[in-house]
Amino acid sequence: MSSTDAGALLGPADIRELAARLGVRPTKQRGQNFVIDANTVRRIVRTADVRPDDVVVEVGPGLGSLTLALLEAADRVTAVEIDDVLAAALPSTVQARLPGRADRFALVHSDALHITGLPGPAPTALVANLPYNVAVPVLLHMLDRFPTIERTLVMVQSEVADRLAAPPGSKVYGVPSVKAAWYADVKRAGAIGRTVFWPAPNVDSGLVSLVRRPAPPRTTATKEQVFAVIDAAFAQRRKTLRAALAGWAGSAAAAEAALTAAGISPQARGEALTVEQFAAIAERRPAAA
Repeated sequence: MSSTDAGALLGPADIRELAARLGVRPTKQRGQNFVIDANTVRRIVRTADVRPDDVVVEVGPGLGSLTLALLEAADRVTAVEIDDVLAAALPSTVQARLPGRADRFALVHSDALHITGLPGPAPTALVANLPYNVAVPVLLHMLDRFPTIERTLVMVQSEVADRLAAPPGSKVYGVPSVKAAWYADVKRAGAIGRTVFWPAPNVDSGLVSLVRRPAPPRTTATKEQVFAVIDAAFAQRRKTLRAALAGWAGSAAAAEAALTAAGISPQARGEALTVEQFAAIAERRPAAA
């Protein structure tokens, strides 16, 4: 970062002044917690390995703390913001604090869960402090909708970070873990304390890194068919797969036949299986089911 840009980032006083001017009070309903520490946003950009040629998409930019740090490092940044007041204010903040980069910034005023396209060049990276209440669905939607996103770094609730990065066999391995693994190699990339936010959340936060796989698991089943097996397997996670997949297969006996054909014990449970094994089961769903 050049010395001329050193003052571009937002500090605690800047954030509070901006919020007061806009009449913004962070809402629990939207899971809003604004980052007020410039060192934290620099660390996120560094951990995300944002490169000078990257086209970064950011979801939930809020008042612009992370946006400004991303704009300093990337070729361009597109921010997706659902909140009317925040979406209206962000372009002015960028123009005021990083005028030389303002033409590299685009704002999409929309719900990220329903977004189908973005302006400008295709995104190569997703970096975001995701609203905690919709973090997993937004992450999966963005990875699915924008296959050009190669690298992702998201800040989420620590417990969600653990779940996303959990390996098969872990107690917290579940639907988010398996579905994220369909798209990417996932790992924890650090912890974030509560004091860097305003308001300070009552939970810890974690960084999760996702590097897109060269291709999804090789399978004749569609993503939707594989995800249906994952959902069924974890809907009753205490049950064996023979029992948990009975509805999906049409009967417990049909589930057992599909599992056996896929080389998986009918007595196994969902938390023991890799995404490739779920794909193998999906391929063997009875035609009548």
